[in-house]
Amino acid sequence: MPEDFLKRIRSQFAADFERFIQSIDQPAAISLRTNPRKFNIPDNCLQIPWCETGIFLNERPSYTLDPLLHSGAYYVQEASSMFLEQAFHQMEHSNNRIVLDLCAAPGGKSTHLLSLLGNSDLLVANEVIRSRVSVLDENIRKWGHQNVVVCSNDPADFSDLEGLFDLILVDAPCSGEGLFRRDATAINHWSVDNTNMCSTRQRRILSDIWPSLKTGGYLIYSTCTFNPAENEENLKWLAENNEVESIRIPLQESWGTEEIESEGLFGYRFLPHQVKGEGFFLTLIRKKDGTDSYSIPKKIKSRFEKMPKQYAEIRNWLNTPDSEFFVKNEFLIAFPENKIPVLSALSEQLRIISFGIPMAQFKNNDLLPEHTFALSVDRNPSIFETIELDLRDALLYQKKEEIRISSTVKGWMLVQYQGVPLGFVKNLGNRANNYFPKEWRIRMALPELQEPWYKGI
Repeated sequence: MPEDFLKRIRSQFAADFERFIQSIDQPAAISLRTNPRKFNIPDNCLQIPWCETGIFLNERPSYTLDPLLHSGAYYVQEASSMFLEQAFHQMEHSNNRIVLDLCAAPGGKSTHLLSLLGNSDLLVANEVIRSRVSVLDENIRKWGHQNVVVCSNDPADFSDLEGLFDLILVDAPCSGEGLFRRDATAINHWSVDNTNMCSTRQRRILSDIWPSLKTGGYLIYSTCTFNPAENEENLKWLAENNEVESIRIPLQESWGTEEIESEGLFGYRFLPHQVKGEGFFLTLIRKKDGTDSYSIPKKIKSRFEKMPKQYAEIRNWLNTPDSEFFVKNEFLIAFPENKIPVLSALSEQLRIISFGIPMAQFKNNDLLPEHTFALSVDRNPSIFETIELDLRDALLYQKKEEIRISSTVKGWMLVQYQGVPLGFVKNLGNRANNYFPKEWRIRMALPELQEPWYKGI
């Protein structure tokens, strides 16, 4: 590891320096977080104590060869970062919250927030780096919620949305010191100049996004680094330039999490020699200054074309009666009706990538059900007949290869594995057309298959 890094760590963690350095050579913990609307945690799993839906695994499975991963039943995520849930629970609860995940790709914290938020809330998942937006959008689609907007904008683009958000999560780009154990490239990219550049960039991000947080709203700031300049010093800088309240998060001693306190400001640090997880820092603050909240007109002319009346039967495809349906590029999209004014306001200022759940595609005056609708947590299960597949056929389906359907019923059918929907086929009798998205297909060859991790628990 870089000598300048070791020098700072020796000074920063003098009493635990040897344990700290040795821990970076140890294998990383294996963890994931389940989607509670699709998948129940199996019995006898070792739960991550700070996350109700997080679990540790004893060994790393072949995630690519698990149909449930590709259907949004769980998300492979580092355990320490799931501490977001504890910060979320310290906020005063309200309905109709508008939440921004500013640096959202690849989607771990966005999908976590979707599981924590209520149906009346709206998540805006943003990623400024255009090349990373597609994977964010894919992971959001797989999670299956319609109360979400995906966009791609610089933090400064949100400045005109003054006071709009009840909660902003800034999981800031950082020097990545907490990734050293599981990503050797993070070590190669580390330098003192880079850490200084990260600190400066983080302050710019916080400065740009601060006006769009409503008075009384919450900011969660996190990094995956140990560097005080990117963590505690940025928190102190924010407090010196704004009126804030630092919110304490209750801890349990068994977690190994450190609380850092300075001048009434609290931060929470995960160190690899003390926790079963990687390096992570998080702080929760409440905004006490600023102007009134952003005023969204109750009646606003939508920029989105509504669904033609002849397709009204599609409303029965969902279990949510408060959804509205829009047409975009020959697709029908479901989105919460009471969030349409917010969507219109966002579309005036931001580059919207997607919103809601694509339900179906128009084709020759017919409706073809969309793959994303199959994965929706609000899908009405009585609309399409369901066929259960075994592991090999489920993977063949996700490779977009031909599978046999043992049913005399012709037409659109939903295939599933372990009770979790995988997508649609159209049964023609002698064969079934596979409608799994080409861009999402599994590309690796199928070896001799092992039972998925949840079958052995």
